[in-house]
Amino acid sequence: MTKKLGLIVNPFAGMGGRVGLKGSDGADTLQKALALGARPEAPRRAVEALSMLQDLKGALEIVAYPHEMGEDEARQAGFEPTVVGSIDRGHTMPEDTVRAAQDLMRLGVDLLLFVGGDGTARNVHDAVGDRVPALGVPAGVKIHSAVYATTPRAAGDLAKMVMEERVGAFHDAEVMDIDEDAFREGRVSSRLYGYLRVPADTGHVQNMKSGRAAGDEAALAAIAEHVIEAMEAHPDDLFIVGPGTTTRAIMDRLGLQGTLLGVDLVEGLRLVGSDVGERDLLERSQGRRSHVVVTVIGGQGYIFGRGNQQISPRVLAQVGLQSLMVVATRQKIASLRGGPLLVDTGDAEMDRRLSGYARVITGFHDEIVYRVEA
Repeated sequence: MTKKLGLIVNPFAGMGGRVGLKGSDGADTLQKALALGARPEAPRRAVEALSMLQDLKGALEIVAYPHEMGEDEARQAGFEPTVVGSIDRGHTMPEDTVRAAQDLMRLGVDLLLFVGGDGTARNVHDAVGDRVPALGVPAGVKIHSAVYATTPRAAGDLAKMVMEERVGAFHDAEVMDIDEDAFREGRVSSRLYGYLRVPADTGHVQNMKSGRAAGDEAALAAIAEHVIEAMEAHPDDLFIVGPGTTTRAIMDRLGLQGTLLGVDLVEGLRLVGSDVGERDLLERSQGRRSHVVVTVIGGQGYIFGRGNQQISPRVLAQVGLQSLMVVATRQKIASLRGGPLLVDTGDAEMDRRLSGYARVITGFHDEIVYRVEA
């Protein structure tokens, strides 16, 4: 019996990441991203996921929305999709995602595979709730929801398992997005918007992002002192400080007005660049010793590929992986429950180079060695 896979691609998801924007939601943000030289990430990630389904040709019907919302990506992956619905090509909106999900649900797809970020997950939830099995292919800037696979290839592999009926259990997983009121108050916090019914497979599906634990202030201060000591020892070096509340503690300790969700530059204990994108990072780090300071996403384990796409594979290759400083409290490491640190940079070779083991700064002169996987 032929299985039916529904496919929806948010073609603009993740475009703001490399250029230092906090997402791609809204027409104004999209236009700004394009003006800054951003390139679509979602189509390539959709094709990467679909490549894992090649063995099912002839036994799988892919039902997709037109053009860049799924049809183009399915054809690029070597499939001949059934195309339904209509869109204004090049001008897709969240309403198109909602309508697509509703149409595909009515057609009785066995799994709804969607490509995007937290905003896309919210659109799919608004359309279908928990009435159809669904799975997200990560392509957004911020992905706090527990409805996404860990990587595009993991999404494709799990979709194949569902189509082959090797996964029979599904559960309700959280659809999260940034709490904008909290963000305006200088806090990164997620809000629960609902649930989608996703395959129950912890090896392929990421966890929900967890918030900072109460009582972490002393640990954050100790981590900040460790990094600041390194900055004082190398006053001529450039320190690329990624987003997050852990790295924010470093900026606060220095008395610098950094950005909560952006990437900042510190040299000689001074702020020399705020909320910079990939292009600026490449220019400013060219030919000089630089250090990359990133934190771990609590509950998920990502150190690259979620919210810090500005620190791209090109930037990492230029500054060198020996420059990497990973910072996290022991409580945040404990929230991973033994799971690895994760990388999903969009470049398979860079992910391979980052894999293995990394030193994690957990306090003042306090480090642990922890496993990293792509």
